[in-house]
Amino acid sequence: MARIIKVFLIFVFSIILFSGTAFAEGEQTSLSTLITAQNVPFERCYAIYNTDNVSLFFLTLAGINANRFQVNEIQSKSGYILFTAVNKQFLASISNVNKNQGLLRITPVDGVYYFQPGIVLNIFKFVELNVDKKPQVIF
Repeated sequence: MARIIKVFLIFVFSIILFSGTAFAEGEQTSLSTLITAQNVPFERCYAIYNTDNVSLFFLTLAGINANRFQVNEIQSKSGYILFTAVNKQFLASISNVNKNQGLLRITPVDGVYYFQPGIVLNIFKFVELNVDKKPQVIF
């Protein structure tokens, strides 16, 4: 029971911490390119970050929430989040690359890579901008 409360508190803390974060300017991609459905190559569906997989998990969850996507299922032990965006389900899976790096992979559940690339890129951008502000919980 205590573990569930800790996970819940970490989740709430990360939502509060990252809810006011604004996106900075990065690479310029036109809005129509981000919201128009197109074939997205698999190489654009994963990214490696210089943070541990636990922090990356909560940053991803906060990014999904910041984009107002619907979270369907969370499995913190196995490191995946199932969410729905634009009537399509996606699986965000987090794993270790090594001790100090984590891999975030966001793929469509149905295996059809025809979707709006902004769904994946916005979450990646959120994590990239907030990776230095790792969520910390003090008990």
